[in-house]
Amino acid sequence: MPLQLDPIEVRVLGSLLEKAVTTPEYYPLTLNALVNACNQKSNRDPVVSYDEETVASALDRLREKGLSFELTGGGNRVPKYGHRITEVMNLGRREEALLCVLMLRGSQTAGELRERSGRMHAFSDLAEVESVLRRLIERELVVLLPRQPGYKEPRYAHLLSGPVEAAAAPSETAVVSRQDRIGALEAEVAQLRQAVESLQQQFADFRKQFD
Repeated sequence: MPLQLDPIEVRVLGSLLEKAVTTPEYYPLTLNALVNACNQKSNRDPVVSYDEETVASALDRLREKGLSFELTGGGNRVPKYGHRITEVMNLGRREEALLCVLMLRGSQTAGELRERSGRMHAFSDLAEVESVLRRLIERELVVLLPRQPGYKEPRYAHLLSGPVEAAAAPSETAVVSRQDRIGALEAEVAQLRQAVESLQQQFADFRKQFD
């Protein structure tokens, strides 16, 4: 993959790609609208707080790589910005939907990708998602991460920022921590059950006094 994007460039490009499909009436985007798109609290992982200077700088770098453009004049009171990733990478609608969601939300399972890409493309079933993912893997745009301990489904990640380590997926430490919490909850439930049984016995003994 010749293009190497930093995380800010990925977020800016992914936001442009998303808005071009989901809100075409407002696309291309003003700088302010693009900043808001990057900093959304929904459908983003991680949530960020970029300022205009940060986004503008990323746009400059993306234009140098041929992945974005700026529109001025023609009735536009302020410059507007758009992406060229679809043309540059020859992406179909299904491919751009999955790649966009990976860019905006990090590594995900095929099931998560199907659910979260619905606004951009409605996949008929999981098999269709996996078929498109295989094509993206063949093109070295996406990678299938090793399945992590404690998780049933493998996760996919984009390669626009270079190789992805398995550590990008949930760590084994996190899984162990979750298992510890589950064990603590099970112990607490067992204690509560014993307390209820004790109260039931006390109530039964109390009733016997009036029999």
